[in-house]
Amino acid sequence: MLFHEKKKMTDQIRVLILCTGNSARSQMAEGLLRHDGGDAFAVESAGLEPSFVRSEAIKAMHEIGVDISGQHSKSLDKFIGQPFEYVITVCDNANKNCPIFPGAKQRIHWSVEDPAAAVGTEETRLKAFRAARDDLRARLGKFIEVAKENSR
Repeated sequence: MLFHEKKKMTDQIRVLILCTGNSARSQMAEGLLRHDGGDAFAVESAGLEPSFVRSEAIKAMHEIGVDISGQHSKSLDKFIGQPFEYVITVCDNANKNCPIFPGAKQRIHWSVEDPAAAVGTEETRLKAFRAARDDLRARLGKFIEVAKENSR
């Protein structure tokens, strides 16, 4: 396949990103992987206890040109039994309590600081979301390279 050709939907690398509330880290990671990974990936995110997408996450992502305002919090239950090449947990609670995904090629855990736990002024909280966003983007950059190489 030539690099400039779009992958067929069936050729996409399926990735599920999990955290507890599906409100910040997993939402930002979903948006980043969709943006930076392009058509090579079919990405979803979910939470063990889904809530809502945090406004600070939307704002932090908007600052780098990634729009996640249309994303919504989803329950992990929606994805049980579906095949994924990769399941990535981005919080320690999800890593500890995540069910096994038999169809997953690989399970990966990244312990990313919870920006939703930040207190203080709006700027202080937004700084925590930016730090989590940047951490996720760096990890996903490496992941994208490896996952694409492994899918050949």
